[in-house]
Amino acid sequence: DNLVKLWDPRQGGCLSTLYGHKNTVTKVAWNDNGNWLLTASRDQLIKLYDIRAMKELCSLKGHHKEVTSIAWHPIYETVFASGGMDGTLIYWNVGPKGSEEPAVKIPFAHDMAIWDMKWHPAGHLLATGSNDRQTKFFARNRPGMKQGLDDDGLEVADGGAYDNEIIQAEMELGNHVGIVIGRRGATIIAMQRQTKTKMHVDQIRRVLQIEGTARQIETVKKRVGALLDRVSSDNDEGRGGGGFGGF
Repeated sequence: DNLVKLWDPRQGGCLSTLYGHKNTVTKVAWNDNGNWLLTASRDQLIKLYDIRAMKELCSLKGHHKEVTSIAWHPIYETVFASGGMDGTLIYWNVGPKGSEEPAVKIPFAHDMAIWDMKWHPAGHLLATGSNDRQTKFFARNRPGMKQGLDDDGLEVADGGAYDNEIIQAEMELGNHVGIVIGRRGATIIAMQRQTKTKMHVDQIRRVLQIEGTARQIETVKKRVGALLDRVSSDNDEGRGGGGFGGF
């Protein structure tokens, strides 16, 4: 019913109802301060409420699919993480020095939905569990390390950070849809993991839909092109073997 209800377990009655979401509420999480309540929903939003006034403090937009998991940081009161149906992992800071925009966004943290996450008690590790059958551990950098920061490992082109924007592209497959998908989806799943992209085959239009950075999409197209060329070459050799010469 898209609602969040607060209950009194002693009396068994509903104390209040929150009407902020427009789709199914998937997760709720209390802050250790006892006053803040996070709610996540299939409407792709995360909302923060202060139950002292039953007031919505902010509505956070960062996910492009359903929000499937949330977890407050055990040390920093205003910091939490969220996971999405598409495998995206986002870190947030909603305090005075924070913002309603994501602090850090990892688009391809998992290949599929992140169903649960849990912080280490010391706050330096975040464990995530996903429908891709993987458990991953995300850690903060050690002092002096720059890995993962905005200015690390990015090439600069036209005055900006190159290859940092997520875009979408398509590639025609023709009659080779089944080759790209592979047996039980093995080929396309393996390629997604290797290239850190999101891929989907539209079998009606016979096209491969790709989501990733420009460089990632270029890599996918080269690999798929090489695969199709190899298949076409094998077919040509089979036809040229004189199999019908006796007729």
